[in-house]
Amino acid sequence: MESHSVTDVVAKQNYLIPITKRPELCFIRGEGHYLFDQNDNAYLDWIQGWAVNTLGHSPKLMQQALIRQSSQLINPSPAFYNQPMLNLAEMLCENSRFDQVFFTNSGAEANEGAIKLARKWGQKNKSGAFKIITFQQSFHGRTLATMSATGKEAFAPLFEPKVSGFTKVPYNDLAATEAAIDDQTVAVMLELIQGEAGVIPADAEFVAGLDALCKQHNLLLVVDEVQTGIGRTGSLFAYQQYQAEPHIMTLGKGLGGGVPIAAMVIDKTVSCFDPGDQGGTYNGNPLMCAVSGAVLKEVLAADFLPQVNRVSEYFCQRLSELAEEFGLGAIRGKGLLLAINTGPFSGPKIVELARDAGLLLNAPREDSLRFMPALTLTEKEVDEGIALLAGVLRTLVAK
Repeated sequence: MESHSVTDVVAKQNYLIPITKRPELCFIRGEGHYLFDQNDNAYLDWIQGWAVNTLGHSPKLMQQALIRQSSQLINPSPAFYNQPMLNLAEMLCENSRFDQVFFTNSGAEANEGAIKLARKWGQKNKSGAFKIITFQQSFHGRTLATMSATGKEAFAPLFEPKVSGFTKVPYNDLAATEAAIDDQTVAVMLELIQGEAGVIPADAEFVAGLDALCKQHNLLLVVDEVQTGIGRTGSLFAYQQYQAEPHIMTLGKGLGGGVPIAAMVIDKTVSCFDPGDQGGTYNGNPLMCAVSGAVLKEVLAADFLPQVNRVSEYFCQRLSELAEEFGLGAIRGKGLLLAINTGPFSGPKIVELARDAGLLLNAPREDSLRFMPALTLTEKEVDEGIALLAGVLRTLVAK
């Protein structure tokens, strides 16, 4: 195996455009729930590529799908059908309320497609309506249009002038949403759990109310399930836990289990793109679609999601014990997208100390931790991670 050192990381990082603060680690391999760095140190990974690695790191079935498909066909161009593309589209539609799929390479690209489709539908069916209501603290991506749709405060001053036409209202506030609707409104777009905001679920009554508002005012309901889709919340899609009939759903992250693929999935009644309106060189390529199909087939196995929910319940129980012992705050989320308020402790400081102890965590906010483990998590890994986290908290208390 090629040798890597911290010195290599320090020297070579200068070849990358700096976009985020990274620790001086270089991960060399991954196995299931663990990552291994350049010194072969193991880390229990509860980030998993930001809720990407549905089945953990480098599962055999993904390796096999990549090898099998790469020996047959990698990319015939998006101008032609390919079998994995057709098979994956069928699986998504047969297991949801939707009828048609457009594949992309990232969640942001899928959300960009949803914005374009909503506006095209408004041109054709609603006298040119183009405004989309989104929500404060939301996150929809980093393209210019999806940043414009995003309600993250830090994005507000960046890259001005942004794309106009997005009206932002408070999350879980139905009255504010209704007040924002005007003759130029074409859609409402939301995450059913706001991940970057600290794992904040939408209230059931709020979503049901949005569904009713959209029907009353002839608006499209768009659910951004880039983070919540493909079993992350304990059901195949999060919208299935709500009383709602969205017209458009976007997927990403877990759809590929670690490879770059995303999708916009739609009700055929809103399908209105003309030839040339939408495309992409790598969209729907057979290599990524074959891997995604293997991941989705595994998630659809009869015992997979029940196990996700059993482990989620156990995880919440252990987090509650931790909260009681150390004075932490509320636990939020569904399935294996969970968060906890850190009480008197700094979330980023916990992340730093936990990494030193061999546990990878994320702090979306100063006062919270977010947990996004692989959906194959077991009680054994829960206990291991809780023990590591408890050790970090004891260190902070001692200081």
